[in-house]
Amino acid sequence: MSFSSLERGLIIDSLEKEEHDLLIIGGGITGAGIALDAASRGMKVALLEMQDFAAGTSSRSTKLIHGGLRYLKQLEIKMVAEVGKERAIVYENGPHVTTPIRMILPIYQDGSLSKFSTSIGLRVYDFLAGVKKNERRKILSREEVLAKVPLLKNDGLIGGGYYVEYRTDDARLTIEVLKKSITYGAKAVNYMKLVELLYENGKATGVRAIDELSGKDYQIYAKKIVNATGPWVDSIRTIDKSKEGKFLSLTKGTHLVFDEKVFPLSQAIYFDTEDRRMVFAIPRNGKVYVGTTDTIYEGDTAKPKMTNEDRNYIIHAIKYMFPNLNISNKDMESSWAGLRPLIHQKGKSPSEISRKDEIWESHSGLITIAGGKLTGYRKMAEMIVDLVNRKFQEEGYKFYPQSQTKSIPISGGDIGKTISFDDFVKKKIEQGIEIGLSSKESEWLAKRYGSNVNDVYAMIQSSLLEAESYKIPPFILGQLKYSIIEEMTLKPVDFFIRRTGALYFDINWVIQWKIQIVEWMGKQFNWSIEEREKYTDELDKELIAAGNLMSGH
Repeated sequence: MSFSSLERGLIIDSLEKEEHDLLIIGGGITGAGIALDAASRGMKVALLEMQDFAAGTSSRSTKLIHGGLRYLKQLEIKMVAEVGKERAIVYENGPHVTTPIRMILPIYQDGSLSKFSTSIGLRVYDFLAGVKKNERRKILSREEVLAKVPLLKNDGLIGGGYYVEYRTDDARLTIEVLKKSITYGAKAVNYMKLVELLYENGKATGVRAIDELSGKDYQIYAKKIVNATGPWVDSIRTIDKSKEGKFLSLTKGTHLVFDEKVFPLSQAIYFDTEDRRMVFAIPRNGKVYVGTTDTIYEGDTAKPKMTNEDRNYIIHAIKYMFPNLNISNKDMESSWAGLRPLIHQKGKSPSEISRKDEIWESHSGLITIAGGKLTGYRKMAEMIVDLVNRKFQEEGYKFYPQSQTKSIPISGGDIGKTISFDDFVKKKIEQGIEIGLSSKESEWLAKRYGSNVNDVYAMIQSSLLEAESYKIPPFILGQLKYSIIEEMTLKPVDFFIRRTGALYFDINWVIQWKIQIVEWMGKQFNWSIEEREKYTDELDKELIAAGNLMSGH
């Protein structure tokens, strides 16, 4: 099955023509994981996303595949062991979207951690999480910590924990998982909004959905329906008249991005704020991002934005930990805010809100998965599809095999073992130079697209004349073409946010190329002048929100 924007209409039409085994509502990492697990077992799978894929929480996280260290504080031993193992699987199956990075946990005399408790905690963590020998923790002296992070507050500093976290591109991880599900026959469509659940004898058997681009109405049927809509799960449960007992409580997390010239940090750090919260500061491709906040959210679920209070909180945290860094609001380049869908139960206090994943089944048979973490997406998907499989057995329909996803590389992950990734990148740099790319451009593409990079190279080579005509570098046009043909990119915001991450991590690049890219996309999709203006306006609004230009930045 195709995943091309140019064949999206045909894909939607085909959804109406047959009953599916499983229909997934929600195209974030949870929905994508379920699609891959189910399709790889042989199920006939359809997935609908009302925005772009990963447009909700799955492109707005701290962009880390956590090993579960923080669960150790709450003595959740089983959770640490499971999350650590899952992290290793995510990395092995997609090394191009997951990168091990060393993290420093500074220890202060008056802080919440002591050198002894940190040492014991990290040692237990290494054991439970099955951490590789070369990634195991170390305890650094005060001098060693300051050598790695000279800007760090040194008053009361006595040392630091030194351990490995895995940085990821959350949106690209989601896209690559979805692309792999397509190779097993799954059908996935973005900008398709569920407006009604369809029932037969009280059981949910399908949905009515509207194509947000064409306005057309479709009815799609399946034996089982899964609600994997993250912050929107209660909206779907309300439609199903099954919202009772437990419900979502949304909290917002905000991150700020700085250029490394303003914030010269080369070492990732996880530090205590004055109010005893923990904040990350993480270098990434010439930028440093810092977050996150944790505030109750009741605004527009689709468009959470950074507020002045969010920004001031993070700036204050930076000044507290890096007192000699003369940083201010105007130094921020970009930002993003995302929602955490946490589970709350009537009669319990806000402090008892759960951050774990839970599965609910309604009287209509609608299956809902809520909560959970990016790291655990594969395991959550396995649990859901196991449940669907049991239901199929009970109903005498069909029995499908067990999950295979532990050993299925995601799209772009076919490079052999992770230890081969550096050699793979070197080889692809040489090939990129042969077709006229710089070493830096070739490395960038190899690390972003993994084993799919040859397809991107081919599109760059076939775009030379077109690139000259539209005054877009082949390096950019090749990626744009690939994202349209292979990743269902439909709007400029899809490309600039979810396919490249540029609006967050290189906002000036977006400003530089937005006019040419809107013009080229308009030609491909036959947009009217009004449509071009609409999509340009949509992109401009995202630029304003990310850069917080409304408050004088």
